[in-house]
Amino acid sequence: MQMLISPSNRSNIDSFIAMDVVAKATQLSAQGRDIISMAVGQPGAPAPKCALEAAVLQIQSGSVGYTGAPGIDRLRNRIAEHYKIKYDVEVDPQRVFATTGSSAGFVLAFLSMFDAGSRIAIPSPGYPAYRNIIKALSMNPVEIQTTPESRWTLTAGLLEDAHRSEKLDGVLFANPNNPNGTMLERGEFVKLMEMSSNLGIRFISDEIYHGLTYTMDETCALEFSDDVTIINSFSKYYCMTGWRIGWMIVPECLIRTIDRLQQNLFICAPEISQVVALAAFDGQQEMEAVRQNYETNRALFLDRLPKLSLTNIQPIDGAFYAYADISPLSANSMQLANEILDQTGVAVTPGLDFDLLRGGSWMRFSFAGNYQRMVEGFDRMDHWLSRR
Repeated sequence: MQMLISPSNRSNIDSFIAMDVVAKATQLSAQGRDIISMAVGQPGAPAPKCALEAAVLQIQSGSVGYTGAPGIDRLRNRIAEHYKIKYDVEVDPQRVFATTGSSAGFVLAFLSMFDAGSRIAIPSPGYPAYRNIIKALSMNPVEIQTTPESRWTLTAGLLEDAHRSEKLDGVLFANPNNPNGTMLERGEFVKLMEMSSNLGIRFISDEIYHGLTYTMDETCALEFSDDVTIINSFSKYYCMTGWRIGWMIVPECLIRTIDRLQQNLFICAPEISQVVALAAFDGQQEMEAVRQNYETNRALFLDRLPKLSLTNIQPIDGAFYAYADISPLSANSMQLANEILDQTGVAVTPGLDFDLLRGGSWMRFSFAGNYQRMVEGFDRMDHWLSRR
């Protein structure tokens, strides 16, 4: 009998290697191995206590169901208030949508702003799901290679050069960036936004790592324009990865469009996660203590990575990652990551996830975990390399 089902062309996207690493680490853990994870952007701390208490109360109420597609009004109002408090920006709550993590926000943004075949610029190195979601939606990711000269971040000049080469329809930019945590300082960020506007390139600002900065303050795109789409999440700063809850702020002209897409694609973000997210805003003091722990971990990584011969590290201005050149050890980051996991029980992520051209010589290390476990992880890698 003839097979009638086969994968679609647009589903032929790369795997998210970090998640493959997690799967292998989980399998080894199930076999009794003690695994230390430096692989994924998963905060080691739990959600704030007030948020967890809100979850218990919601479950005990027996009422967990659908909400309106944009989300619970109290949460949308609180998110709008957050922008006034943190950035001194007035946001109409009608422009705020609760989403199933930032991932749903990307899907909604791409579908609402671009048609099939559109060209969307993203930085390289950069978050691999950008590239893969864009491809799966029959659009074209345009990876702009950042360099030491651009301080490993996307600049107005690089965007202009790419657009002059072949017209771009949009740009997606994270500040701080993943995998390196590198940031554009405020003036350069404004230049990037202005260049995007002057060239008619629609701007999406991924601000998921806001709140987690060390060398400079974060810049919100809404401080300079309402004609942008903001993507954010409770996953990183608020330590709520598994709750799958994020938000987006959209231009007024897209409100009804996003509403229709949300209704049909996701219905709404999970109600219990929205309730927890609302309460999480009251856990600021607890989350600031977590951020200070990341600073301690960051100092540890900046001290210990060079002792593994990994001295070329891209600037860690924010987030909780170190992106290091591993060429003194190997030219194959995938092979080296597998060896480190097999031989030491430390899970790290190959750079090929984030940079298809140069990632074989780079590795991402996450410092979102427990300090003592990070120390032990470095001790294991140091011992292994000394015998290698």
